[in-house]
Amino acid sequence: MTPQIVLASASPRRSELLTQIGIRHLIKAVDIDESPWPHESPLAYVERVATEKSAACRALLQDNLPVLAADTSVVCDGLIMGKPDNLEHAFAMLGRLSGRSHQVYSAVSLRGDHHWQAVSVSEVRFRPLSQAEIVAYWHTGEPCDKAGAYAIQGLASIFIESITGSFSGVMGLPLFETAQLLAKQGIKVIA
Repeated sequence: MTPQIVLASASPRRSELLTQIGIRHLIKAVDIDESPWPHESPLAYVERVATEKSAACRALLQDNLPVLAADTSVVCDGLIMGKPDNLEHAFAMLGRLSGRSHQVYSAVSLRGDHHWQAVSVSEVRFRPLSQAEIVAYWHTGEPCDKAGAYAIQGLASIFIESITGSFSGVMGLPLFETAQLLAKQGIKVIA
């Protein structure tokens, strides 16, 4: 089947979410510096990174397929929580999230006829976690490459008391916003 878009991400979750809504896509991951700038707000950060990913991918392509990129950050107390470096780092992150609410920002950037962008902000509340649970969770391997050291669609779902917002956005690609952007490009999820 002919692809409709290029996904500028190596994330299997983003690809699965696009497949879930029937969007045929090629994967063309790009490598950019994702370090937050000093004093950059979480909103500005995810918007900038998603925009830079879509621009970097567009620059590499020979064809005119629309390029979709996204960036997701877990934010607690105004602090952007990236991917954990090791057990101690994951322990600190999950300890901070334990028994509290935090936000998940997901920005989507689509480059086609124009450049469009959207952001989803969700609120996630964790139940209190024990030290033993955090260590055991780390050893499953699931949190190793996840922002905030957890995957809502995986084992960490047992830690989550509530979510207000977009489940798919917390996974890494807010489908409501993505479908709206695709429609602007003439790509309808449901014809």
